[in-house]
Amino acid sequence: MNVSLVLFTSDLRLHDHPPLRAALDGARQVVPLFVRDRAVADAGFAAPNRLAFLADCLRDLDAGLRERGGRLVVRSGDVVDQVCRAAAEADTDEVHLAADVSAYARRREDRLRRALESEGRRLHVHDTVTTAVAPGTVTPASSDHFAVFTPYFRHWSTQPLRDALAAPRTVRVPDGIRSEPLPRRDGLSGCSAGLARGGETEARARLTAWLRSGVTSYDTGHDDLAADATSRLSPHLHFGTLSPVELVHRARRTGGPGAEAFVRQLAWRDFHRQVLAARPASATADYRTRHDSWRSEAEARQDVEAWRAGRTGYPMVDAAMRQLRHEGWMHNRGRLLTASFLTKTLYVDWRVGARHFLDLLVDGDLANNQLNWQWVAGTGTDTRPNRVLNPVAQAKRYDPDGAYVRRWVPELAGLERPFVHEPWKLRGAERAAVDYPEPIVDLAEGLGRFRRARGLA
Repeated sequence: MNVSLVLFTSDLRLHDHPPLRAALDGARQVVPLFVRDRAVADAGFAAPNRLAFLADCLRDLDAGLRERGGRLVVRSGDVVDQVCRAAAEADTDEVHLAADVSAYARRREDRLRRALESEGRRLHVHDTVTTAVAPGTVTPASSDHFAVFTPYFRHWSTQPLRDALAAPRTVRVPDGIRSEPLPRRDGLSGCSAGLARGGETEARARLTAWLRSGVTSYDTGHDDLAADATSRLSPHLHFGTLSPVELVHRARRTGGPGAEAFVRQLAWRDFHRQVLAARPASATADYRTRHDSWRSEAEARQDVEAWRAGRTGYPMVDAAMRQLRHEGWMHNRGRLLTASFLTKTLYVDWRVGARHFLDLLVDGDLANNQLNWQWVAGTGTDTRPNRVLNPVAQAKRYDPDGAYVRRWVPELAGLERPFVHEPWKLRGAERAAVDYPEPIVDLAEGLGRFRRARGLA
């Protein structure tokens, strides 16, 4: 065959890219295509932080292709329409695509297959591009997916992984295939001031540094908020500038408890994908209903606004929410705590929080975001659905010296323990001098409301 086409989606890399390798093995020339999907923007998922990071990724991917003699072709509009047009322009019979798990991605794949087949072309869909173990590879005897992580992880850990593929040396793109200009992050409004840079080059440099000096202590340090000792690779996994297969291989070669703990987190990512693949409705509906009568956003408007702004009066919650707004990213322990506070202490519908996170998170991933929110809310796969995280106890455990709070809540920077975590204990003039709100809810009252709502009291 003379020409093949590769549709890039959330796999914006050259290393370990099975669709690209298959296309290159089967044709002399390849059209590397990315379509700026109009439906994603129309559905409200084209958040500024992710658009900026995406622009970095596309420009870096184009640069990598040009180093190998090729280029990236960018189009905008309906994905199916643009792929069919590009395939016709290139006169190719073969299109390669990475599998995805969301309901929208699967509908898009079905539409694309039908459209290509009607033109005498074929769609090849490749697994283990965005996951280490494909959804449906491991299943319990009585179901089509695992609903609890621990047994899933036991089976996941025994699966043989394919070898990671090297980046191609040469990519030849046919002449005459039209492309739009590459997007730029410059000029985008609404981006977080501290947003990280995207692209495979940045991702691989960060991964190398992490494996060299960070992963060995991950098992003991990943919950230390002030130390910021996580990999920060989640945006690169979301956009596919890193391969989960390669990450597992390289972490296992590093070895040790830290690497094992890191691999476990990669397995959590695959776990959520196999849940969403089997239950697509869980993106918006309770995976396991608790028959909650959540307070709506309208009912809890002032509380929700304070939570979003990082002005709840609970320093650890506020620090995490301010980190989210500034960086478009939040430490995982902060995600758990802020989600528990919204859903269980304030008793607000988890979908309100999940939407806000998707508006800001550069790693805003449908499977991880929605199912983690449900896990915390107790409507997902958590085996302890009624646990409530106390923000003061969590702060004292995971930020004992208050360094994380002082970093993100500067109005408390001059306070010592215990006041940095409990400023309401200050009295008189000392309290008046601190420009920080009183707590919007009493923790005991919030816990009582939640327990009554769940029929536990």
